[in-house]
Amino acid sequence: MSIALDLSHIARPAASPAPLRTGLVGLDRSGLRSALGTIGLDEREARMRASQLWNWIYHRGVTDFDAMTNIAKPVRQKLADAFDIARPEIVTEQVSMDGTRKWLFRYRDAQKPNMPPVEIETVYIPEEDRGTLCVSSQVGCTLTCSFCHTGTQKLVRNLTAGEILGQILMARERLGDFPGGERPDDGGLVPSGESRAITNIVMMGMGEPLYNYDNVKQALLIASDEAGISLSKRRITLSTSGVVPQIEPTGREIGVMLAISLHAVRDELRDILVPINKKWPLAELLAACRAYPGLSNARRITFEYVMLKDINDSDADARELVRLLAGIPAKINLIPFNPWPGTNYDCSSSSRIERFADIVNRAGYASPVRTPRGRDIFAACGQLKSETERLSKKEREALEA
Repeated sequence: MSIALDLSHIARPAASPAPLRTGLVGLDRSGLRSALGTIGLDEREARMRASQLWNWIYHRGVTDFDAMTNIAKPVRQKLADAFDIARPEIVTEQVSMDGTRKWLFRYRDAQKPNMPPVEIETVYIPEEDRGTLCVSSQVGCTLTCSFCHTGTQKLVRNLTAGEILGQILMARERLGDFPGGERPDDGGLVPSGESRAITNIVMMGMGEPLYNYDNVKQALLIASDEAGISLSKRRITLSTSGVVPQIEPTGREIGVMLAISLHAVRDELRDILVPINKKWPLAELLAACRAYPGLSNARRITFEYVMLKDINDSDADARELVRLLAGIPAKINLIPFNPWPGTNYDCSSSSRIERFADIVNRAGYASPVRTPRGRDIFAACGQLKSETERLSKKEREALEA
């Protein structure tokens, strides 16, 4: 039994931010300094104020310029008049029986106040030794992977760096993860031995992150900045279905952990399950993985493999998976298929998954079977899907313009 929380009592961002105010969330330090120059601050003061804003926004989690007590009141007023640091509106927050939380976030474009809002889903998964936030990079998706619910939603638009970070900031607020924040009173939420609720981020939500590379890059570099959110790059994982040209830059420019949505060991099957394979087939994808910057036993690539009954779960498939990955420092996550309305697939049986895992384990690969989380609130892997698809074609085209 899941719980849907009543959020009517929560102070939410203004439904329609004042137009022409520049959003500061998502700007890097250089961008912050440039923005501050537009309100008359000289280079020296802009540099100082940018450092202060960085700390207030990302470390302390402040959403009101008036709370920035080490900035003079006249400057605070200038900031409030010119800039915006609002977070997304929470439409719904659901809590699963297993403690998983799913938020439906709504974004409005302050620069285009007449455009319809867009909505995305973000999921928090608490475990004994960690708390993982699954973050979205796009509204909808273009990949149409046949087993994935998100793939049935048309792409509306990319999320900005600020909108990607907004998910992290809002989740940290709701989980009491900022200094002085209050933890939700639901017992056992924060992983034991950790001071943070969110210890890991996975770019595995709605969308293909490498089709929104520049915004994802900027967001993750800010998330891993030691003076801000300060998450280790080894605790940030970016998952791609196989946008081969962007894999090497991801390792070189962002430096986070890599996950590959593999799901098949033959091109003819992967063409169906993960249609991007038609553009970049397995041989090209695995060559890019072998060349991933920083790849080592300490920085293994995670290969995600959804277990589909009588589709990709045979002993022969397991042996071919081992052959394909030979020489790649890797971990293989076996994911029991999570059903959704209208799907034509079934999950492999527990005994079949165990047999598959045993073959992979004997070959020397760690192959944990991912425990489905949040199925009762459609928060599990492959189940995310927002209601933005209800926008008319004309409205979607306007958002993409």
